[in-house]
Amino acid sequence: MSARDPVADLRRIAFLLERALEPTYRVRAFRTAAARAESVSHDELLDRALAETLRELPGIGEATARCITESLAGVVPAYLQRLEASVGPLADGGAELRAALRGDCHTHSDWSDGGSPIREMAETARDLGHEYLVLTDHSPRLTVARGLTAARLERQLDEVAALNDDLEPFRILTGIEVDILDDGKLDQKSDLLARLDLVVASVHSGLRMPADEMTPRMVAAIANPHTDVLGHCTGRLIRGGRGTRPESQFDAEIVFAACERFGVAVEVNSRPERLDPPRRLLRMAVETGCLVSIDTDAHAPGQLDWQPYGCARAEECEVPVETIVNTWTADQLLAWTADHGVRP
Repeated sequence: MSARDPVADLRRIAFLLERALEPTYRVRAFRTAAARAESVSHDELLDRALAETLRELPGIGEATARCITESLAGVVPAYLQRLEASVGPLADGGAELRAALRGDCHTHSDWSDGGSPIREMAETARDLGHEYLVLTDHSPRLTVARGLTAARLERQLDEVAALNDDLEPFRILTGIEVDILDDGKLDQKSDLLARLDLVVASVHSGLRMPADEMTPRMVAAIANPHTDVLGHCTGRLIRGGRGTRPESQFDAEIVFAACERFGVAVEVNSRPERLDPPRRLLRMAVETGCLVSIDTDAHAPGQLDWQPYGCARAEECEVPVETIVNTWTADQLLAWTADHGVRP
């Protein structure tokens, strides 16, 4: 029996754990082991597996050593077999919308608070059937998430350009998830925002601001010519390790009217701990005529497979497929971000 690729098997395990929203420490064990195994020659891995010394390599523990040994023996690791047996649809409904999606407009890498390199995020998106992925790491103010300074963002743009040469025809589009500051301004230099392909603007602070202050704050950000997508508009958390958080209060009619007026898409955030906006607000956005972007807000490769959560909600709320910006080709999306008055 020929050997399998232990690095690929370890990464597949990590992907499935991320998809299932398993604890970060568990995912990290397999991604760390995959990186370590990749740094070692196949012959050394095989010798260590036979000598039962894999655990002497930093970053490889009992469970990951067992997986590597089984993979080298040509056997699907038992851990992977158990995970694959439990794989199923993430949500009821939304399959047609998911099939129509060409990309993901809100993703993070290890340049900010994501867990994996840009290349791995891009290759995973490609393998899931996407034509493009928009990289939207955080802006400077969100220091807890290692938000990108202007200098770091410029270096990231250079890396993305180099990766696109390797990955074509798949495309990584440049972007940012920029904080909406208390006064409605965006947390990055205007000239740098102008260089990006797509800008997601989100509120991350002052989430309990009174509605009569939050509404003009959000409208000012929506009216900014650099804003393309309004991210997770209520900021709520309904589950997960960070606990729960109530919705921010704002006049939704005014905010969605501003989105429609300025051609800004309302994000359907597919993270299972967010599922933002709530159905009543998503229906209001649809009735107002807003564009929509169904995104994962992925911070790890396996989370890129979360779009079915958002697609099921979009189908339930009767979001027209032609209004979903990431059903468009990359060129159509870029034409829209260049001029929000243009819809493909």
